[in-house]
Amino acid sequence: MQISRRTLIHTFGAAGIAAVAPRLASAQSQPTQSAPSRADPPTVVSSPPRDFTPGAQPVTYPDPDIITIDPSFNALRLGNTPIQRLWTGGYWSEGPAWSSQGRYLVWSDIPSNRQLRYLDDDGRVTVFRYPSNNSNGNTFDFEGRQLSCEHGARRVVRYEHDGSITVIADAYQGKRLNSPNDLAVHRDGSIWFSDPPYGGSLYEGMVDAAGGPSNPQGRLNAKAGQPAGAGALKRELPSNVYRVDPSGRIDMVVSEEVLGSVPNGIAFSPDFKKVYIVARGGIVVGDVTPGNTVAAVHPFSNFTIDGVRCGTDGMRADVYGNLWCSSNAGSNVGYSGVTVHSPDGKMIGRIRLPEVCANVAFGGPKRNRLFMAAGQSLYAVYVNTQGAAPG
Repeated sequence: MQISRRTLIHTFGAAGIAAVAPRLASAQSQPTQSAPSRADPPTVVSSPPRDFTPGAQPVTYPDPDIITIDPSFNALRLGNTPIQRLWTGGYWSEGPAWSSQGRYLVWSDIPSNRQLRYLDDDGRVTVFRYPSNNSNGNTFDFEGRQLSCEHGARRVVRYEHDGSITVIADAYQGKRLNSPNDLAVHRDGSIWFSDPPYGGSLYEGMVDAAGGPSNPQGRLNAKAGQPAGAGALKRELPSNVYRVDPSGRIDMVVSEEVLGSVPNGIAFSPDFKKVYIVARGGIVVGDVTPGNTVAAVHPFSNFTIDGVRCGTDGMRADVYGNLWCSSNAGSNVGYSGVTVHSPDGKMIGRIRLPEVCANVAFGGPKRNRLFMAAGQSLYAVYVNTQGAAPG
C-alpha cells in the first residue's frame, strides 16, 4: 500500500505517535535480524542508531546509510563522505533549488509560509522570503532567475534580477490554476509545471471558497489570515501538466486522465527528450514530441524495496541520465530517503534518512552535492556526479 506524505501528516496525530514511539524505541535499543514488519522494522537507519545532532560521534567510512544495490552505483557514490543534517526545525520541507550565481540553496517550508536559504560559504540558514504564498517547488532558469510554485496564490512566478516578480501562469483557458506544485525548465526556454490540488488546504495553502472541492460544506473560513481579496476561488480544473512557452502562451501537455492520477514532481532527462512525472504512485516517463506534447507515457520504475513501497514526491536527473528520487516510506523506518535509478528504470542505489524525504536537488559550486529536503530537516551528501539541469 502506498503511503502518501499527506496520508502520513493527517494520520499521525498524538495518538498515532504514542502508538508508534514505543516500537521505534524498542527497535533502537534491540537491533534485530528478524523478518521485516511494521512492528519490528529491520533497521532504524543504521545499526547502532545514528545520531545526526551537532557534535555527535562521526560515522565511519564508507557511510553505512549509502547503499549499493547494483554495482553500477559504486561509480556514483564516494567512499569518504558523510550524510550530514544541515538544519532542522521546519514542518514540511520541499522544493530545494540551487543558485549557482549566489551559491546558496533555497527551499520551501510550506506550512510556515516561508522560503529558507542555506549559504554555502559558512553554512548559515536564514529566512529568505516570508510570506511566500505557501510556495512549494522551486528551480532556477538558464538565466539564473528563481521560479516558484505558489500554493496560496495558485500561480507560478519568476523573481527577476531587479527584485520584481513576474507572474508566469495563474490560469488556463480563463480558469484559475489549482495549486502549482513542481516545475522544470526546458532548454527551449519553456517552463513545465504540475498542478495538483494539494494546496487547497488550511495547512499548505488556501482552501476553496464555500462549495469548492476542499470546502464543500462551507464551514472553513477561506479568508482567515489571508490578504485582502483572497479566499474567493474554487478549484475549477483537473490536475494536469502545463507548458508555458517563451511567448507566454500556456498549453496543457499531458492531462490527469492520460497520467492515470494526479501529477506531482517533474524533471527532464539530460537531453530533454523525455519528461519524468510523479504519478500513479511512482513515476511515469514520456517522450517530449516536436509539437511540445508528451507521448508514450508509461511507468518508469518499481519503487518497492523489501516489499515496502517507497513513494516519491520529486526527483532530479544527473548528467548520466540517472534519476535521483525522494523516498517516503511512511512508518517503515529505514526505507525513507532517496532511491537512485538508472536511465532504464533499474534501482541501483539508495540513501537512508531518519525522516521521509520530499524533494532533492543538486548543488554546491561543482553541482556535485545532493541536497535532500526531508520532512522537518535539510540533509546533504557529496556524490560522484553532477546535476543535469539548472536549479
